[in-house]
Amino acid sequence: MTSRTRWAQNRFRALCSVAVVATVSLAQPAIAQDGPSLIRDTEIEEILHRDADPIFEAAGLDSRTVRILLVGDKSLNAFATQGLQMGLNTGLILQSETPNQLKGVIAHETGHLAGGHPIRSAEMMRAGLKPMILTMGLGVLAALAGAPDAGAVLLGNASYFGTLGALGYSRDQESRADQAAAGFLEATGQSGRGLVEFFDNFRYQEVFDQARRFAYFRSHPLSSERIETLRSRVVRQAHYDAVDSPEDLAEHQIMRAKLEGFLNPQVALMKYKENDRSFPARYARAIAYYQMKEPDRALKLIDQLLTENEDNPYLWELKGQVLFEFNRVEQAEAPQRRSVALKPDAPLLRINLGQTLIGLKDPKKVEEGVQELKRSLLNDGDNAVTWRLLAQAYDTQGRDGDARLATAEQYFSLGAPQEARIFAMRARELLTKDTPEWRRATDIVLASRPSNQDLKDLAKEGATQSDLRR
Repeated sequence: MTSRTRWAQNRFRALCSVAVVATVSLAQPAIAQDGPSLIRDTEIEEILHRDADPIFEAAGLDSRTVRILLVGDKSLNAFATQGLQMGLNTGLILQSETPNQLKGVIAHETGHLAGGHPIRSAEMMRAGLKPMILTMGLGVLAALAGAPDAGAVLLGNASYFGTLGALGYSRDQESRADQAAAGFLEATGQSGRGLVEFFDNFRYQEVFDQARRFAYFRSHPLSSERIETLRSRVVRQAHYDAVDSPEDLAEHQIMRAKLEGFLNPQVALMKYKENDRSFPARYARAIAYYQMKEPDRALKLIDQLLTENEDNPYLWELKGQVLFEFNRVEQAEAPQRRSVALKPDAPLLRINLGQTLIGLKDPKKVEEGVQELKRSLLNDGDNAVTWRLLAQAYDTQGRDGDARLATAEQYFSLGAPQEARIFAMRARELLTKDTPEWRRATDIVLASRPSNQDLKDLAKEGATQSDLRR
């Protein structure tokens, strides 16, 4: 893929920016703030894809090409947008009572994707939305602390959240998406009951004015007639009485418990009481204690869970992150290694391990950390945090050219062309001419809106004519 193509794709890669990065502290992840953020978490992403992928396939979409964005926002909302991307707010997930309800919403949004329904794309493109694939996991944000330049870029993009309000569908499109959703659910052997239940639960929203409605029902107009039309369709379907499997119910509970613990720790401790010995309850409490800066209580619970679930990579990930963020970096290495060993294809887990190894300062560990980060990029090449950590590691190793190139990649992933171009030009001055790294720096300059002077400088510094034509 050329840099120009990648830049064009990155322009619409995500709809959210982490506008609070500049204030992140070691033990206070950005998602604890009030503003929305784009959350990355391997466990939750996998649960969502297990729910959604059969629906995508039923709609004729390649599930490998549909991206689910998990938006850290307490408001009830979901959206579908260009580039086969679907956003689900954490607030909506927490409001869903059953997996079937959540699958119903996913099926509805898939109806919009499959139908190619317009979503005021011109408005959104004019807004210049930036890709913000920043977080490595619900708790892995410490690496962004002390990155004022990146923070300034993000703070400057805070207004882009307002463009989510531009998402809107006509009542006709809503009806067609409902009917498509019913067909997708039936085709996958699932009931459409959950979607009807979800709408029924919020039927009262239709009587509110726009300012008082949940965001979801401002962009997805609701009416009693629409609900009844959908109900009349799904009750006649063969799988109307199908119920969620025990496995689906368990995963849904785990996902909600994990989100509650991270996003609403005090609520989680009230909801998941000490006498509740279920796995989701203890998981939620462990995360809540971690969020409330009680690492010893969190670690005690995590260790108890690990005695019963020793092959759970996400528990090892959580243990390593708690240790890392509370300055027990040497102790964090073993659990992070264990998480990667159990799930070697998960790039976010490799980022955690790479971050920990770099933090150990030992030259051999730092180099190993570099290799872990580079492996993560094979499956998650536009993760800005990975590039920032690589820049940090290269600086430690005295590899100034590689460090500037990694910083250019970071800003390129953020959709910040000016900063990407500046660091790429610096990288070219420090890197050996005609190496792959030097050519990559040239590509970034050419794909980042170079000025006429930049092009002249490239020519003087020896960029080839083929480079300039690209």
